[in-house]
Amino acid sequence: MKERKVDVAIIGSGSAGLYALGKVRPSGKSFVLINGGELGTTCARVGCMPSKAVIQVAEDFYRRNVFNRYGIEGHEDMNLTIPEAMEYVQDLRDIFVERVLSKSIDKLPGENFIEGYARFIETGLVEIDNGERIRADRFIIATGSRPLVPRAWEPFRDRIITTDEFFELEDLPQSIAVIGLGVIGLEIGQSLSRLGLEVTGIDQLQTIGGLSDPEVARTAIEVIGKEMPLWLGHAAEVTEADNGMLQVQAGDQSVEVERVFASMGRSPNLDKLGLADIGVELDARGIPVFDPGTMRIGDTPIYIAGDVTGERPLLHEAGDEGRIAGHNAIAEEPMAFRRKTPLSITFCDPNIVVVGTPFADLDAASTAIGQIQMGPVGRALIMAKNRGLIRVYADRASGRVLGAEMACPKGENLGHLLAWSIQQHMTVGEILQMPFYHPVIEEALQAALYDLYGQVDTKNDTPITELVPV
Repeated sequence: MKERKVDVAIIGSGSAGLYALGKVRPSGKSFVLINGGELGTTCARVGCMPSKAVIQVAEDFYRRNVFNRYGIEGHEDMNLTIPEAMEYVQDLRDIFVERVLSKSIDKLPGENFIEGYARFIETGLVEIDNGERIRADRFIIATGSRPLVPRAWEPFRDRIITTDEFFELEDLPQSIAVIGLGVIGLEIGQSLSRLGLEVTGIDQLQTIGGLSDPEVARTAIEVIGKEMPLWLGHAAEVTEADNGMLQVQAGDQSVEVERVFASMGRSPNLDKLGLADIGVELDARGIPVFDPGTMRIGDTPIYIAGDVTGERPLLHEAGDEGRIAGHNAIAEEPMAFRRKTPLSITFCDPNIVVVGTPFADLDAASTAIGQIQMGPVGRALIMAKNRGLIRVYADRASGRVLGAEMACPKGENLGHLLAWSIQQHMTVGEILQMPFYHPVIEEALQAALYDLYGQVDTKNDTPITELVPV
C-alpha cells in the first residue's frame, strides 16, 4: 500500500480546514489537505450565505404588507414565483461556493489535495479510502458536521428536508413543519412563512433562537408568533398519515403537512475517523477531549477545529480555531490563545442576538440589567419595525458590561458594538461617552445603557451628559 510522509495533514476542507491551511501553507512545511464529501464549506454551500439569500427574498416580499401605510397602491396584486426565487438563491449559492474554491482548493497543486475519507490507523498515520496512507508529524481534524435526523423518520426520509436538501429544491411545498427553532430553523421557518407557505414551528424548549433571558424570549415569541404558529415545550413526533401526508404531533397539538424541515442540531463528522481505536479520550458525546486554547487533543499530535468540536458552530469561531490549530501544527510547542467575546446572531425579524455572558450564566445577586422596549424608538418607527426588546447586563459593582440578549431590528449591528465593548472590558459609563448619532437604531442601545447606568455603583468622574475636559 502506498504511504506518503508529510509534516502536516489537514482532514477536512471546510472553513476551519481552510483557515488552518492559511497558516500551514506559507510556513514551508510539507502538507496535504484531505477531504471526503462535498467541497465548498458548510457556510457557502448550505449555511450562512444561501440562507441569507432566502431571508432577503422573503423579507423584501413581506414588506409589501406595510406599503399601504406609505400610500403605495397595488401591493395586493404582487406575486412571487417560487421556482424563480429558488433559482436566484441557487445562483448566489453557486457564486459563494465558486469563490471559496477558486481561492483555496483550485490553487492547490494536485499532490497536496486528496479526495477521500481518512481513518486513523495509529496516532501519526491515516489511511484514505482510496488505498493511500498518509503519515504526518501533526494532524488537524476539521471534518465539520451534518444535520441530525432521527432514525424513526427514516421510512419517510424522502419527505424530510434539512439544509443539505433545501438549497437544491426547485419548488417548495404548500405546507411544512419546522422542527427545531434554533438559528437555522427560525431563519428558514420565518422565511418560508413570508414566502407564502403554511408553516408550523415546533421546539421542545420553551424558548427560541437560543435565548435564555425570559423577557427577551417572551417578546421574540410574541412577535414572531404573529407570523406563524409556534408550538413550544414538547418534542415532536412524526408519522405518516393515511392520506400520505406527514402527521406531526407535539403535546396536544397536531398538524398534517407535506414536508418536515428538520433543524434539531448537527452531529460532528467523527464516525469515520476511528479515533477511539487509537486510544483518543472521548467525552460523553463521543467528541475528543481537547484544549480550547490550543485546540490540541490531549497530549497527541492531533488538533481539532470548527464545527466538529461541537462547541461554537459559527464561521468566525471556525476561522479562529483553524488559525489556532494551524499555528500550533507548525510550531515547536503549542501556544494557547485568548478566545473572542461570544457573539451569536439569528437573522430572523426581529434579529435575535446573544452576546457575551448570556442571561442563564449571570450571577443574579451581582448583576444589573438595563432594558429598552423598541416601541417608541424613532428610527424603528420610521422603518415600521418598532417591535422588540433589548436587555444589557453589567457587573453591579464595577459597571463593566458583561453581555446582552435582544430581539430587535438591526440587532446584528448592535450585537457587534457590544461585543467589541465587552472585549475591551468597557464600563457602561465609558460606552455612554462614545458618540451616538440621531436618528439611528443605536439610540435604542444608548437608552438601554442609560437605564443600566442608573443601576451600577461605579460612575464616571465626569457626568455622561458632559464633555470630558482635556
